[in-house]
Amino acid sequence: MDLGLQDRVAIVTGASRGIGKYIAEALAREGCNVAICARTAEDLQAAARDIEEEGAEVLALPMDVTDEGEPARLVEETLDRFGRIDTYVGNVGSNRKGSFETLSDEDWEELINLNFMSHVRVSRAAIPHMREVDGASICFISSIFGRELGGAGLSLYNTTKSALISVSKVMAQDLAPDIRVNSVAPGSIRFPGGSWDQRVKDNPEAMEEFVGENIAIGRFGRADEVADAVTFLCSERASLITGACINVDGGQSQSLI
Repeated sequence: MDLGLQDRVAIVTGASRGIGKYIAEALAREGCNVAICARTAEDLQAAARDIEEEGAEVLALPMDVTDEGEPARLVEETLDRFGRIDTYVGNVGSNRKGSFETLSDEDWEELINLNFMSHVRVSRAAIPHMREVDGASICFISSIFGRELGGAGLSLYNTTKSALISVSKVMAQDLAPDIRVNSVAPGSIRFPGGSWDQRVKDNPEAMEEFVGENIAIGRFGRADEVADAVTFLCSERASLITGACINVDGGQSQSLI
């Protein structure tokens, strides 16, 4: 299926490894040129080389998108290199566990800045330029724990991932019909070097039990499966989809909405 992404330009944050890298590779396979960023320059350059093997031109920018001025620089350098921006995939994010009563203001500020405000700032910088192209789209990587309770110790993660889903829904209304905005909610995704991969290596029996109890499809998800969903949502084939949050979780989530 031709997704209509040939010669388009996508920005993917947090793309040096894991889901972000898989997304950038999937977009590249469909013909997109890609601007990627992450904090660690060495890992980012290695990712860029892999993405280039898919036939794309890649702009790799080592940066911390929570630093003042960096979201604007990401957009400006992408425009300088490629001359347009069609897609922004906000993937950067992290977790910080802790009981609600022990998490400090600094904890909240740091994770809200990374998991939520970085996406707001990149979007705000990119939107005026995305309005100049046809079929522009934004996709935020949330989590099934943005749609439902993640459990004790996850107040920070839950809050920021829920906020991404909420803002994408409102942005879809604000930016229609020029720019579509959606979010994707992965479940437990296993990829080399990721936290689920390490847990499986450390305690395979417990992880087998976890999968049996929690994931209807009977296995962990793969990062390429998340990437394929994101690539579809960013394509012309998803032209009627905006304001949606798509679970990619193998039936793991329990929410009815």
